[in-house]
Amino acid sequence: MKFMYSHFLTAFLLTETLPAQAFNFSEQLSIGGIMATAGQCQNVSARLPDGASLKKFDNECRAGMPIRLEISYHPNAANEFFIKLTFATANGLSQVSPWKLSTWAADLEDSVENINGRKRDYLLTAWYKHTRTFGDEGSLDASFGIIDSIDYIDGNQYANDELTQFMNQVFVNSNIYNLGSYDGGTALEWEQGNWTLTGVGMNIGENDNGDNYNFWGIEIVYHPETALGDGNYRFTLTGTSDSFPDPLNKEKESLFSYGLSFDQAFGEIVGAFLRVSHQQDDAAVDYKSLYSGGLNFNGGGWGRDKDNIGIGYAYLDGGNRNVKQGQVFEAYYRAVLNEHAAITADVQYLQDELTKTDLNQEDPEGWIFGLRLTAEF
Repeated sequence: MKFMYSHFLTAFLLTETLPAQAFNFSEQLSIGGIMATAGQCQNVSARLPDGASLKKFDNECRAGMPIRLEISYHPNAANEFFIKLTFATANGLSQVSPWKLSTWAADLEDSVENINGRKRDYLLTAWYKHTRTFGDEGSLDASFGIIDSIDYIDGNQYANDELTQFMNQVFVNSNIYNLGSYDGGTALEWEQGNWTLTGVGMNIGENDNGDNYNFWGIEIVYHPETALGDGNYRFTLTGTSDSFPDPLNKEKESLFSYGLSFDQAFGEIVGAFLRVSHQQDDAAVDYKSLYSGGLNFNGGGWGRDKDNIGIGYAYLDGGNRNVKQGQVFEAYYRAVLNEHAAITADVQYLQDELTKTDLNQEDPEGWIFGLRLTAEF
């Protein structure tokens, strides 16, 4: 607990000294970022298959603190060079949580070291982007370098940022898409009126099995502007090369996923989101389908314009490994403290139902209580 308190004390002191906006050294060069520290406590139990006994897991509190630094250089309007670095301490609950999904999807200590087996630390992305415009409404962005597919596909207005919105992995991005991150690749983004077409291709150093693989993703987005408010409607396809073991670990198979995602504002106070995604199970996968959705409430409804409340629920169908199904509920309140700092109170309920292979196997279920402090500069 002392370790967790020290993280919050450090973060609080920095919120009092950091500038409110990015450092703009010139019209071309700017440096900004975000620092977040979060503590989470788990209260978890598991019911045995016969339903007659209840075992208690170790209920622990853990913390983590990532610091993200972003450097952007625009020599002119058509070109940009960008670097993102993340330094982190500790790993939160990731090493003691019994659930398949991460309770905080942030890039913590282990995930920013030896990234994808490349022996590269802390440098997450480093790319060059060229933009070409066609008339008044059309433009094409081409990015090359070390990229993150999450920056280009499966976005969401209300559920896409683990540092300022939901914390659980399932509400940040669809884990069904197997999105590639922090490796060499290219991204093309075509915008025309209310439509966007995006394509991403990457080579990833290694997967969990230690094999190099290729990742690709395509997304079509329609951005309606209605009397209710703005929205984003997405159709996404992703896939990989034949680099993942099959359920019997005898052959290598590819991953292929597809899905729909929506976010829509309903006036100035209420917003809603929905994700539905599915993947083939030729390869060994924990989950086959994801259904998630939720609501966002802007603080203007109670006189706190910059605050917001998020509520989300997700159901996951098990794949061909040892998971039958999973459920996640999360709710948070984010209160803005000043022009560059905010604190979030977060609660999650998680349940994994496992495929019963022996009588001593347990289904973990329980609560996560979290507190997150962020400072943007």
